[in-house]
Amino acid sequence: MSIEVSNETEVEIDEKEFVDAARYVLGKMHVSGQVELAILFVEPEVSERLHLDWLDLEGPTDVMSFPMDELRPGTSLSPVTEGTLGDIVICPQVAAKQAQAAHHAVIEEMLLLLTHGILHLLGYDHAEPEEEKEMFTLQRQLLLSYLAERKA
Repeated sequence: MSIEVSNETEVEIDEKEFVDAARYVLGKMHVSGQVELAILFVEPEVSERLHLDWLDLEGPTDVMSFPMDELRPGTSLSPVTEGTLGDIVICPQVAAKQAQAAHHAVIEEMLLLLTHGILHLLGYDHAEPEEEKEMFTLQRQLLLSYLAERKA
């Protein structure tokens, strides 16, 4: 599995933490093998430009996902073994504001955004209430289990 992390911000990022978290989430979603994923951390100005260019929405956003091969979750009997999952773009400054508002650590917010982005790359969405419930429940379970195993 190839996971590339690029930090284009002045915010200190523990790249290993994000690689470990991505590997964990992808493993739980039965995506393994030769899958490629890129995680990019950007300044608010870059996030705002991408948000406007791709979604026609103003202002910086916390996370955006850019799928490539439209991979879907596998199963324990039939894991996804190869392909390019895509790119996840995270803005640490937006994440920090959200973390403060939610009263939790910035790293936890950014790991949540990573998990959210991976689920989008795997075809999950939250446009409809039923989809939102499924996606947000899954991302919460994945993040909490990752954090619990990380601390064990």
